Amino acid sequence: MIERTHPARAGVRRPPPFHLRRAEAADAERLTTLLSRSYGALLQPDYHPNLLREALPVIGTARPALLSAPGYFVAEAGDGRLIAAGGWTWQGPAGGAAPLDWGHVRHVAADPDHVGQGIGRLLLETIVDHAEHAGVRVLSCLSTLTARGFYSRMGFVALGEVDLDLAPGLRFPAVEMRRALT
Repeated sequence: MIERTHPARAGVRRPPPFHLRRAEAADAERLTTLLSRSYGALLQPDYHPNLLREALPVIGTARPALLSAPGYFVAEAGDGRLIAAGGWTWQGPAGGAAPLDWGHVRHVAADPDHVGQGIGRLLLETIVDHAEHAGVRVLSCLSTLTARGFYSRMGFVALGEVDLDLAPGLRFPAVEMRRALT
């Protein structure tokens, strides 16, 4: 378990007490709730409502393979709610081959009530540290249009917009991003 505390800063809402830990299979239902709530609320400014309605059942569902990945984490509040989640894997979301020292940031989300409190930053710093310790030299990310600025602030460089094929006839705009480690 990774315990973190946050000093109070003027003008910044303080997050509830939480701990960051590796995800486990038992988190599936709560993670799906978090992903659906996060993506459903936070992506609205950048995606058409019809696209979100079709995409949410796909992007808002916890993936068993990610829950069992050693690099996937959840931020759990003291009351048991998941308030953020995300991680990295060796395999990208679309599969396929990549250089052996490349990792992929996957399924990162924060509860809309806790955005801007530093939880996402702490989570991504943990993901980067964990990946680097495992030998990753480059992290790639398929960011939502909404999260592009967050990843840029975290050292990722935008390489261009791409369309993800979520299902037959369902294309979801994203941004391919990359960050070199050490």
